Amino acid sequence: MSSLHPMLEKNAFQRLEASIAEIKSQQKLFILKDEHGCVMLTTDEDDGVPVWPDAELALLWATDDWDHCEAMELTTDEFLTKWVPGMTQDNLMVIVCPVPAEEGEVMSPQEFAESL
Repeated sequence: MSSLHPMLEKNAFQRLEASIAEIKSQQKLFILKDEHGCVMLTTDEDDGVPVWPDAELALLWATDDWDHCEAMELTTDEFLTKWVPGMTQDNLMVIVCPVPAEEGEVMSPQEFAESL
């Protein structure tokens, strides 16, 4: 059996679709956090908050600069009611399921909320 997570074999768009399906069915998602709060990423134009459908995937990202981070579970309800409005206000994007060496799809919190 391969030790690699099945998500690692998908491209960013496939991960997006699979992540949203999983988040919808589980009603939860994961972010990475440390003592300063939630981990942020900067892509070409945008700052955003990476989200993952499971803790194992989130922790694959927690290497090097982020190896002290832990995965934090949020219910989709929490995310939609608390995070989406705050991220919208701060002009932050949602970065869905980035994996080592590959960025995730970037969407607005509103788009992400609608897809859930």
